[in-house]
Amino acid sequence: MFWSGIYNTLLLIAAVFAVPYYGARILFTGKYRRSLGPKFGRLDPEIFSRITGTPRIWIHAVSVGEVTAAAPIVAALRIRLPGACLVLSTSTETGQEMARKLVTAANAHLYYPLDIPWVVRRVVDRVRPDLFVPVETEFWPNFIRTCRKRGTRIVLANGRISPRSFRRYGKTRFFWEGILAALDDAGVISGTDAQRLSAIGMAPERIHVLGNAKYDSLAARVSPELEKEISDRLGMTPGREVLVAGSTHEGEETAILEVYRRLLKERPGFKLILIPRHIERGDAVAGLLGQAGFADFIRMSEIRAGRRRLDERVVLVDVIGELFKVYSLATVVFCGGSLVPKGGQNILEAAAWGKVVFYGPHMADFRDERALLEEARAGITVQNQDELYERIRGLLGDSELLEQRGEAGRRVVAANRGAADRYAALIADVVRRAGCDCGR
Repeated sequence: MFWSGIYNTLLLIAAVFAVPYYGARILFTGKYRRSLGPKFGRLDPEIFSRITGTPRIWIHAVSVGEVTAAAPIVAALRIRLPGACLVLSTSTETGQEMARKLVTAANAHLYYPLDIPWVVRRVVDRVRPDLFVPVETEFWPNFIRTCRKRGTRIVLANGRISPRSFRRYGKTRFFWEGILAALDDAGVISGTDAQRLSAIGMAPERIHVLGNAKYDSLAARVSPELEKEISDRLGMTPGREVLVAGSTHEGEETAILEVYRRLLKERPGFKLILIPRHIERGDAVAGLLGQAGFADFIRMSEIRAGRRRLDERVVLVDVIGELFKVYSLATVVFCGGSLVPKGGQNILEAAAWGKVVFYGPHMADFRDERALLEEARAGITVQNQDELYERIRGLLGDSELLEQRGEAGRRVVAANRGAADRYAALIADVVRRAGCDCGR
């Protein structure tokens, strides 16, 4: 109770600063407007008409990346427990949009409540989950405590603890030990994640290494139809060489544009598709394109609205939900968050399409994925923009080697499928063990 009081006091202090900031964002940009009410517990009554069936399982995926992992788990649960009520929540609006498109096996989609005690109690009492499944290590203390008080079982799925998160958890282990004790079981991606979770206080016998469910999602989503859809939308001609720079962060676009400029001198037909990690940076990236002399670029939002120019050299993707599809068009890929110290982004999405992926040295959050692709020679680390240019240039000069390496990466992703069903089996086993004692 002592640490719970400290936590809620800190939440109150944070709210003093957060309310004016987010209030201004809502007022001037419209961002968060759709999710604000639901996050404070004001759920659409129509949602509850869809929350039927038993057991009642609430899966939580924070945003787009976690939704990608949750989708095949939900699908596998639907097969194992056809009569279950599966509720999927997200924290972000982009995640919610993706969830509604991708996770069709869920009975209902909703926003995860803010971790304020009265808000959490209101939502949990209305949804009444038998089982709560956070995806990729999302622990909110008030929510977890409320679930346990209501008799709700808790199982972590696709758990991962990055080096940065591990350092933060380690400094406050005294607080997290009590939270982790509330979990019935934890399914994690790798042995490293298992060791880290144990080190911050979870009993080792309740930790299970089950793999990465994102492999299942990505391998299942690859299709010629999806590639044709995005190719037609962008007016791509067969054989067109394309550099796709995905999930870029501030400080990386300038480097990419310089690499692209140098590639154009030798390959005038080369195309660039630039996809910032955060779409709200669209205007800032557009400014960089203008400064770099690529003022004839087009935004994906313009294409969606029916506006086209003639064979634009650069496409700026300023909408969500296109990254995975766009990777299908690439000749080569650069994956961002890696030339700057952001921990990297998901390099498996491009590899699933059989593309060679380049990235910078900052890949701490995706070490296992990096090792997997580099062993297959489908992932390549570069230290700076000059090395990125030289390595891309070298591979473009050997199309057979480029294809071989890309295909090796695709096979690696396909070969690692099966984790989603293992997570579904773990969840179903907890349901079985709980029997009629599940919380209602």
